[in-house]
Amino acid sequence: MAGFFSKLVSGLSKTRDNIISGIDTIFNGASEIDEDFYEELEELLIMADLGVNTVMSFMDRLRNRVKKEHIEDPNLLKEIIVDELFIIYVDDSILTTKISYSENGPTVLLFVGVNGVGKTTTIGKLAWKLTNEGKKVLLVAGDTFRAGATKQLEEWSNRVGASFVGKEEGADPAAVVFDAVTAAKARNTDVLLCDTAGRLHNKKNLMEELKKMHRIIERELPDAKRENLIVLDGTTGQNALAQAKEFNEAAKIDGIILTKLDGTAKGGIAVAIQSQMNIPVKYICVGEQIED
Repeated sequence: MAGFFSKLVSGLSKTRDNIISGIDTIFNGASEIDEDFYEELEELLIMADLGVNTVMSFMDRLRNRVKKEHIEDPNLLKEIIVDELFIIYVDDSILTTKISYSENGPTVLLFVGVNGVGKTTTIGKLAWKLTNEGKKVLLVAGDTFRAGATKQLEEWSNRVGASFVGKEEGADPAAVVFDAVTAAKARNTDVLLCDTAGRLHNKKNLMEELKKMHRIIERELPDAKRENLIVLDGTTGQNALAQAKEFNEAAKIDGIILTKLDGTAKGGIAVAIQSQMNIPVKYICVGEQIED
């Protein structure tokens, strides 16, 4: 566990350093808590991509605490700022956001998200994690539209020792899911990780496609737990939040996976998504290695 947290701290160093250095600059130049102080802090947090609405809510809470506790020295605010940011992100729900697995039959996870966010790699990493935990994992190539998507997922299955089901490019994704469900029942599979097409240009088609997949799963695996997980590129900041909102309109999103957080100073987007959408961030990716 210590190794995980040290990797997490390292992976999020750009976000942390960006906020901490900015806060230090603000505090070093401040002799009192005035409007200039609040404006600089507000601008810093918005630049870290916590989101305007989240920052406004945070600033209101901070002002109220300063007034209520009669705080006049800016240096006394550092710990309070950390406390208030933590409260925004960590509520009762965030403590229970691990994927809950079915007691009877397999668990089915459908991954959505636009192309280029690292969806297939994320599925591969999660497959590696689950197989190492002793679970029987089946990778399902439901993205039959992107050239090479099926082959890429098959390579991941070989790499991590998971089973694989896919069809030729252009095949009906629901047919792939049906084959996968049939195989899962025959092999006593624990978890199905289903890739889906990464597109948003026609939300109606996307929604119907996902509904069709869910109908097949519900009919063939009535006791299975199902979740829609959206994969978002953390380096895109507020654009990731916009994607989450659009996909949530097309199909109810149960959880979020943020990728590439080691390469950005915009890690605050995790706070913005949790605060504005009340959808838990279940996994983050902080590196290119399979265990990250």
